[in-house]
Amino acid sequence: MDLEKAYDKIYRYAYFRVKNVTVAEDITQETFLRFFGKSGTFHENDMKYLYTIARNLCIDEYRRLKPDELPEEENEAETAVSFPEEIIIVRDALERLADEEREILLLRYVNEEPVGTICRALGISRFALNRKIKNAEEELKKNLKEDE
Repeated sequence: MDLEKAYDKIYRYAYFRVKNVTVAEDITQETFLRFFGKSGTFHENDMKYLYTIARNLCIDEYRRLKPDELPEEENEAETAVSFPEEIIIVRDALERLADEEREILLLRYVNEEPVGTICRALGISRFALNRKIKNAEEELKKNLKEDE
């Protein structure tokens, strides 16, 4: 994996966590600054470390601001109008998932991370991850059926 793909994955991860373009860009940049400040080079197996840094920065962002003070997207109304109805339904169903379930599905299916990388990043076993993925998928399906 090249550095550009890793940057995109970390950005997507941060954006889905904080739901703000500007904050996600800042978190992504800070993640790579901290990473290169410690190691200096990028290798394939460094994604776990990048996710750990990004996750901690997202947590710090939530601690810094109260939940009701998190900045909203400036053009959220315009963006919502341009999305097809199916995307809005899926996004709403994902929003109703627990944070951990949403994070696991993001890492596995959006960023297409291998199970081993996710296990190391979250500090859980493969068995536990597979169980959590299955539970998150079932919850997402339930949420989607409720929206129909």
